[in-house]
Amino acid sequence: MNKWNIPDLLENEIRNRDIYCIYCWIKFNTESKKNKMTWEHIINDETIITRENIALCCCSCNASKGAKSLSNRLNSEYCKNKNITAKNIAPVAQQALI
Repeated sequence: MNKWNIPDLLENEIRNRDIYCIYCWIKFNTESKKNKMTWEHIINDETIITRENIALCCCSCNASKGAKSLSNRLNSEYCKNKNITAKNIAPVAQQALI
């Protein structure tokens, strides 16, 4: 288990699934802090550790979301400026909106 209590098998599955930010689709890299990969709880509840709720996103998208719900976040200026909509986020995040 990693320091966020994500079991190794789930962590590996998610790392293989989410090679780009689930919101803005930027490719992760370690050279830029804003493009750095971060763990995301799509539903803001750190006790929900499932493949449907845990994902990887860039540091910028994670910071912009904060404690907002996903639906509220999609209406934010950040998402409007980056053209992040319910239609173009990753399927794992789209499922959280249903």
